[in-house]
Amino acid sequence: MILTVTLNAALDITYRVPRLHPHTTNRVTEVSERPGGKGLNVARVLAALGHRTVATGFAGGGTGAALRALLAETEVTDALVPVGGATRRTVAVADAATGDTTQLNEPGPVVSPAEWDTFLGTYRELLADARAVALCGSLPPGVPVDVYARLTRAARSADVPVLLDTSGEPLRRGLAARPDLAKPNADELAALTGSTEPLRAARDARRRGAHAVAASLGPDGMLAVTADGAWQAAPPRRIAGNPTGAGDSAVAGLLSGLVEELPWPDRLTRAVALSAATVRAPAAGEFDAATYEELLSRVVVTDHPAVV
Repeated sequence: MILTVTLNAALDITYRVPRLHPHTTNRVTEVSERPGGKGLNVARVLAALGHRTVATGFAGGGTGAALRALLAETEVTDALVPVGGATRRTVAVADAATGDTTQLNEPGPVVSPAEWDTFLGTYRELLADARAVALCGSLPPGVPVDVYARLTRAARSADVPVLLDTSGEPLRRGLAARPDLAKPNADELAALTGSTEPLRAARDARRRGAHAVAASLGPDGMLAVTADGAWQAAPPRRIAGNPTGAGDSAVAGLLSGLVEELPWPDRLTRAVALSAATVRAPAAGEFDAATYEELLSRVVVTDHPAVV
């Protein structure tokens, strides 16, 4: 199975409005709720691709109960650890007129030392049956900033490949633990390395410890730098829609390609096709199957074999 870790899970709430008007009342035409947080989005896409997937992390309070009830309706196995605090909510306001989305993210519950110890025990048990693990997203209050480095080292001790998808100081410290793959976006790479040139920044990030770095470039696709070379994959055209969750679907594509032992160009093709297909879907953690199938044969991959 594939294990995903979402330490700061969320109940994703999406409001759709005909046009968003600030500083006044807006009438909502549609409301949807989904289990959210980066790792849960990744898990749902992996399950849709046919992979047995287990999701762990924290969940608590009324929003945590609602999240778990929604997760039970999916093919993802729930291994979330209960906490006393309430799971956060993320609120997205989707503007039908412009296609833009405004996002409001709560900070998440405070995690106690005892709750953290319970999670660590669960995580180590799950690693015994895992073919790969994805460590995803922000950290809730009370969790040490070096947590992803710790979880990476535990997975590597169990011979389980690790994909790291976070930002800021947790990313910097996590890279030093040598994950098999880091998946920042271009802005996160620039904040980490000081370089706004993606290829140079990805090479710098790899030198900091990751065996490979795959950088999301938004509508321009994805760049991967590995020990064997570098490749960039891009969709054949710009895809209109809601980009929320597109990066999480790219992680699912990379992770599924890793466990299936696909060559890097094929991993990138799948990741970019899934990412673009998610832009056409109504919510994060989902993708438009027709768009995905169409793009699989049309993603353009450029090879840079001299870059290591």
